[in-house]
Amino acid sequence: MGRALVVVDVQNDFCEGGALAVAGGAGVAERVTDFLARTAGAYDVVVATADWHEPLPHDNAGHFAVGAEPDYVSTWPEHCVRGTAGAAYHPALRLPAGTVHVRKGQGRQDYSGFAGTLLPTDPGTEPADAGALADAAPAGLADALRAAGVDGVDVVGLATDHCVTATALDARDAGFDVRVLTDLTAGVGVRTTIDALTRLAAGGVTLTTSGVR
Repeated sequence: MGRALVVVDVQNDFCEGGALAVAGGAGVAERVTDFLARTAGAYDVVVATADWHEPLPHDNAGHFAVGAEPDYVSTWPEHCVRGTAGAAYHPALRLPAGTVHVRKGQGRQDYSGFAGTLLPTDPGTEPADAGALADAAPAGLADALRAAGVDGVDVVGLATDHCVTATALDARDAGFDVRVLTDLTAGVGVRTTIDALTRLAAGGVTLTTSGVR
């Protein structure tokens, strides 16, 4: 059986200078790119997820704070609006040909990449070949990975305490063997990241690093 790498939300708005920046986000983009180069061909499937929200005044099912201050727990400032530079992958992130692209949060409160939609183009401006996986799997990412013979998932990206955790737990709930490569992630806050890592371990997710294969 095979293994997939899921790169979560390494987008401009989640990196330094973005609308909802995570400290160390650009460094994650660089380290993921290096990891992909070092492990070229090691993964059967590479997946990249991206927030792809509707612009204000659409609140994306309460995800964007409208008429009030965001609480940074369930409501957030406007970020990763579809078609904007903020929604594009960080320029330091270099994904291999054949990467499967997933958009999430399209008018909804999506945190997990497994709640998103597979598509044959990336969330930037350039078309990308998503390969046969996206073409053959309208049912969603979990079914697509199973159809490709994947039974294990490694998760990296942004942010550890939000979308990385949600994606990893959903992958585990879907029956995959799941690892989070913690050195290829960055979190919003120290306390929330510790809490998230505790939840992941309790949920059966293996916490490891990119140096352990």
